[in-house]
This record gives sequence, structure tokens and C-alpha cells, in this order.
Amino acid sequence: MSVLHILKGLLEQPGSCEGRPLDLVFVIDSSRSVRPEDYERVKTFIKDLLLFLNVAHNQTRVGLVQFGSVVQNEFFLNSYFEKQLMLRAVERMEHLASGTMTGLALQFTREEAFSVARGVRPGHMQLPRVAVVVTDGRPQDSVEGEADRARRAGIEIFAVGVGRVDLVTLQAIGSEPYAEHVHLVDTFSQIETLVSVFHSKLCAGSDPCASGTHECEHECVNTDHSFMCRCRKGFTLAPDGKACLDCKRGSVNLMFVISGSRHVGITGFDLLKRFVSRTVSALPAGSRVGLLQYSSKVRSEFTLGQYSSASELQRAVAAVRYMGRGSVISAALQYLIQNSFRNSSRTAQRITVVFTDGHSQDNVLKWASKVKADGIALYAVGVGETAEEELKFIASEPQQKHAYYAEDFSQMEQIADRLKTQIHSCEGTAACVSVMVSQQYILYPRLKLYSYTSPFIYLLI
Repeated sequence: MSVLHILKGLLEQPGSCEGRPLDLVFVIDSSRSVRPEDYERVKTFIKDLLLFLNVAHNQTRVGLVQFGSVVQNEFFLNSYFEKQLMLRAVERMEHLASGTMTGLALQFTREEAFSVARGVRPGHMQLPRVAVVVTDGRPQDSVEGEADRARRAGIEIFAVGVGRVDLVTLQAIGSEPYAEHVHLVDTFSQIETLVSVFHSKLCAGSDPCASGTHECEHECVNTDHSFMCRCRKGFTLAPDGKACLDCKRGSVNLMFVISGSRHVGITGFDLLKRFVSRTVSALPAGSRVGLLQYSSKVRSEFTLGQYSSASELQRAVAAVRYMGRGSVISAALQYLIQNSFRNSSRTAQRITVVFTDGHSQDNVLKWASKVKADGIALYAVGVGETAEEELKFIASEPQQKHAYYAEDFSQMEQIADRLKTQIHSCEGTAACVSVMVSQQYILYPRLKLYSYTSPFIYLLI
């Protein structure tokens, strides 16, 4: 029996979704670029999601819109309150096979699908309003303005892209943080892999820690819309975000992924090498370090365990030559997961420090997600204004501990010192706990350690 059949069987169990009620609308791309067999896969995806939802008049309400050159409503939030009727309506859907008017579909979703007349619950009930947009191509109209108006109307938007979808367009559609709301798969045959992702998102209760489903080894801490795990003093949070590792046993497998693009410049690249040397100057005994450089291609400068002492590592770093061409960061992340950590120990922490200048020419989100899903902790370091957005996609959660930004290369030494504290002293110890729980920003002179979940800013004196 396939994994998908097993998963589907689990989702069909009664009571599988225990979250609070919500108003949910699917917005489906039905353009001619979607092949008939792929259109059927999208219908299966919707039906699988419906299976675990607690559909009823006073529970979750569901609507469905598809779009091509025109927008066609299949059913509104108040059309059906029985799951079987919804499933039949999805099965009856017919492929429009026309253009891609995504902006028009978002406008219809906001003005009609989420109107009180069409079944959305009034605002004073404070129920989530969620739209799941599935698309495989570039829109033929403007989406940014309509998506912004929908979000300001209180609609949380998840954007699912299939194939060669423009990432900028998906970001324009989806709500922030993008790492939680923007999802990419290579083909429609892989869209079923997102069922479990949306199961956890749509079924999240108001108090996941109290529900006992969090799987945190030591402590669970509620956040505004989810939860985070925390370890007791002397332990570090494992890359899976749930288990806790004993700091005293804490050797690491540490990979650096640095940019050799023309935007960095030779002076900036030399400062990057100093940044790497400074960070590895006092690693725990038994740690292994490797280095990748990416530009228009990826080059392995040295592998994990190739050098055993800090002095050897620093000499190897000093000998690295600047490539000085393009910027294909996702190719570097792909190489990282397929090669760099292939033979690394799973008992040691697996950490990667990724440098970005914000000029990547490829799909960062897809491969960053795969690296994190493999249990590798990603620290993202960005320089320059264009790097800020990419930090969100690359860094592990919580981002206020894993994403670093500086206005220019002169601040790299401060970032290196901060990273040494995080990596060497053990993530999740007492020194870090207040940052983890409060979800605050930390602001250095001209240097920012970002959190994307809190509006508050504190100065670290």
C-alpha cells in the first residue's frame, strides 16, 4: 500500500481535525496550461483536504472558485454544510482550459466568496478566513494589488505553485511569513505531498501545547498562531525543532555556503572569508567543517572532515579564490543536501551558514525547504537591502535566532561573533531562552538580527 493511501486512510478517520472553525475558500487555476490529468490531481488534492475538515454549519465552511479567462464559482461558503455534497460538487467540476486571470479571481474571492451574503461569518466572531490559491503559471493580469486588498480584508492566503511558477508572483499572492504561506512543488503529481502540511495548518487548535500534540521533548511555548519548543538549560533544540540535544556531547557538522557572485566584489569576498575563519576559530572538539562557494555554478572548496584543526581550516579558507560571476543559491542548497551531508553523522548537530547578497537568479524557497525538512539547521546571513527578503525563505525557525542582516560587509565580524555564541555555546540554553520565548528583534548598531513575528524592537546594550 502506498504512503498516500495510508495517509488518506488516516485523514478519513472521524475527528481527525480538532482545530477551531474557519471559513475556507479554494481558488483553483483552471487555465489551458493545466493538463487534464493534472486538473484531476488538483481535484483529488481538494477532496483529500476536505476529508479531514469538520464541515458543518457551525463548524468549518468551505467554498470553491476556479478561474481561467473568467472566474467561475463552484460553491459558496453557505452552499453546502455536508461533506459528501461538497465532494460530489468537486467531482463534477469541469476544466475551463482558458487564460490565467489570477487577479480577477482574487477580486472575486474578496468581494463575493468572502461576503456575508455568501456565507462568511461576521467579524465579531473572530473566525479565521483562509484562501488556498493553487496556480501553475504567470497571471495575465495584476495580482499584487488584489492580493493586498484581500489580506487587508482579513483573509489569510496560502499560495501553492506548481512547476515553473514565478516566485515573485507567489510571494505577491501569499500572506507573510512566506515560509509558512508559500509552497512550491515540481509537478502536479507531487501536490498530494502538501496534504499533511495543510492538515497541520488548518487543524491547528487555539492551544496546541495544552492539546498534547506538539511532540516537544522538554517544554512547549504557545505563540500567537502556533507553538515553539524550548529546551532546558544545558540542552540545545535539535534541527527538527522538537528534540533536545545535550550540549556536553555537542560536536557539530558545519557547512558554510558563501556567495562568490559579482555583486559581492573582491573586497567583500575577502571579508566573507575572514567571517568564516572567525566563526570556526573555537569549534567544539570533534566538529567537522566544509565550505561551498556558489556563483554561476557551485564549487566545493573543501568537504566535511577534510581538515581537522582550526589552523588547517583557516589556511584552506584563505586559499579560496573568488569566482565573481552570477548567483545560483538554490543550486548550492541542492548540492548541499545531495552531497555535503550525505555521509555525515545524524547524532551530531548538522548546521549550515548560508550567505546571500539578495541577487539569486533561481528558486531559493524550494531547496531551502528541502534542506530544513532533512533536519539541517539553516542560519542565513544577508548583506544589503536586497538580501532581506531572501533571509525569510532560507533561515530556520525561529527566524529571530537564525536570520542575520547587515547593511554592508563591515559588520560581518559582529555577525561572526554572534554566530559563534549560538553554535559553540549550544542553542536553547539560558542565554538564548528569553529571545526564543519573547520573539523580539535584536538590533545592533547598523546590524539587525531579524524576527518576523513581533512588532517590538529592543536595543541590546
